[in-house]
Amino acid sequence: MSSGPTRRDVLKVAAAGGALLAPYRASGANDRVRVAVVGLRGRGFDHIKKIKDTPGVELAAIVDVDEKVLADRLGDIEKLGLAKPKTFGDIRKMLEDQSIDAITIAAPNHWHSLMGIWACQAGKDVYVEKPLSHNWWEGKQLVAAVNRYNRIAQHGTQSRSSIGAREAIQKIHDGLVGDVYLARGLCYKWRDTIGRKPREAVPAGFNYDLWLGPAPDRGFTRNRYHYNWHWFWDTGNGDLGNQGIHEVDTARWGLGVKFPNKVSAIGGHVMFDDDQETPNVLNCAYEFNMPDGKRRLMEFEVRHWMTNHEAEIGVFGGGSVLPAAGVNTLGPPTGKPGTIGNIFYGPGGYLAIQEYESYKYWLGEKQEPSPVSRGKENHFANFIECVRSRKKEDLNAPVEEGHISCTLVHLANVSYRLGRTLNFDPVTEQVIGDDEANRLLRDADRGYRAGFTIPDTV
Repeated sequence: MSSGPTRRDVLKVAAAGGALLAPYRASGANDRVRVAVVGLRGRGFDHIKKIKDTPGVELAAIVDVDEKVLADRLGDIEKLGLAKPKTFGDIRKMLEDQSIDAITIAAPNHWHSLMGIWACQAGKDVYVEKPLSHNWWEGKQLVAAVNRYNRIAQHGTQSRSSIGAREAIQKIHDGLVGDVYLARGLCYKWRDTIGRKPREAVPAGFNYDLWLGPAPDRGFTRNRYHYNWHWFWDTGNGDLGNQGIHEVDTARWGLGVKFPNKVSAIGGHVMFDDDQETPNVLNCAYEFNMPDGKRRLMEFEVRHWMTNHEAEIGVFGGGSVLPAAGVNTLGPPTGKPGTIGNIFYGPGGYLAIQEYESYKYWLGEKQEPSPVSRGKENHFANFIECVRSRKKEDLNAPVEEGHISCTLVHLANVSYRLGRTLNFDPVTEQVIGDDEANRLLRDADRGYRAGFTIPDTV
């Protein structure tokens, strides 16, 4: 079903920053789509389960730089009843395989865009987990690669494929609460301290050099490894770019806006004395100038510990747990509660979306509540449908939208790190009169290791 370049071609392109035009592939409706999953811990295993549940899709290969993770996932795949896939420790070797049609990327953030660009150059379609990019420049170049090579590329903001979220956004756009002037995104997750970990020898079977890829080598520690890489600027984007990007994207979607004109963020790494670099409390404000002369506002807040539940988010039920008919879902939460979602405010009331699938609204001066509504999502199925049809316009979360939402994340993080408000030009996608901020939007202060640079020309 697919064709692509050789590994030598891919490596030459990657090293030289050049371009390799992949041939267009036409797909028949009955063709089996062969998919490789890159990055197998956590979210990567979710991708494997999605492949199992999607008709006409074959798990053709798995890729991970950790031999133990690779071996463990083979055992899990056998338990799922799937055929044994090919295994790779290096994505570049996998991209040689011309029988693979598409890849899904669940590697750490600092790899997302580069892997996506390489895949496009190799003639593969791409499902890239959130956030699309580690910085603004990477996202812009991935979008360029997707368009140049005519690839199908979906961003992993699955709310865009949620029946419940889409229904809620449509109600907002239809004027349920009036002309929405403010969206508020919430990312309150119970995050404990990561402590302090010393430098140590790299674990056997773990290719740390390849795991680092574009990122500088600061020495191996258990905190710069597996999940905790989220909390270091070299590899992660904090919780704003981890869980928060889902809600940033939904807030922007509901407001009907694209790039902001002004961004300001203030916060800090509070309460814990540990290795974490990114803030665990962050308050972000965005201003959007609309074509009709009006302004729309967006707030976003990250909290890391005990919290309340705004607009009953975290209390009114939903997600993957559907209560039985007649069961009251407004009781107290259990365990360590989180508040993950969005609130949209208009002159006629407000509407809250909880994570990806549930929503509720309150109307009028008496704030009369609605019942809770919900609906499932199948984001991966939407991607596969578009791989078959070659209709980019049918993607629910195209990379162009992902790039805009991720730019909001990057702008807020840069504002926080520099300690000042940023005035942004939506046309040039540059901070006005602030070279230092624009350098950070390209990760120029961190830099890229040789062989893992984002090409200036894709």
